[in-house]
Amino acid sequence: MKILGVSGSPIENSNTDRALRLALDSTGMETEFIKLSDYEVAPCKACLECVKTNRCVIEDDGIVLAEKAREADALIIAGFTPYSSLDARTKAFIERLYPLRHTHGYMAGKPGGAIITCAIPPGNEMLPPACETGINSIKYYMLEEGMEFVGAVRVLGNVPCIKCGQGDECKMSAVKMIYGPDKMVSSVEIATFEKQPEAVEAAIKLGKDIAERLKSR
Repeated sequence: MKILGVSGSPIENSNTDRALRLALDSTGMETEFIKLSDYEVAPCKACLECVKTNRCVIEDDGIVLAEKAREADALIIAGFTPYSSLDARTKAFIERLYPLRHTHGYMAGKPGGAIITCAIPPGNEMLPPACETGINSIKYYMLEEGMEFVGAVRVLGNVPCIKCGQGDECKMSAVKMIYGPDKMVSSVEIATFEKQPEAVEAAIKLGKDIAERLKSR
């Protein structure tokens, strides 16, 4: 049994990456970690040329990644939420799995899960439900392909404004948008995956649950 984990985060060793690696390690099975920023993956062209061949006509790394997904026994997709929706790399990867659908349903029946990092703390009703939007983008892909969606992990991340150098003065500062108009960058704690017990526990549980699904087959 082999489990494929795909991270859309372009940041080296990001919160998203580390959450995904923990989930993979928790399976106790053979795994492969893919970081999409190391690959060139264009979005789907909606040309339907893949219908008869189950292979995309765009000659880039999307073909290789789709083959890895086809060969894997389970799939965990991890992304983040710029503008409160799923990031472009992760979305493009999902779109390029479309050729696996036709006639054969190569992903059907496989267990899968989602890991999403978002900067909006839970319970903030004045801002978009970024984490849920990101999770649903992955969940609905899996459900539409006949996969078994096992669960999701929510990780609190950081807005770029903390590092850009203008977070205190900029009128568009996400620090002030999320935490209040009087908040300064220095007063916001950097969110780290390992310091979030619920997220850590959820990542471990996701990995173990996927492993259990595979062992029971």
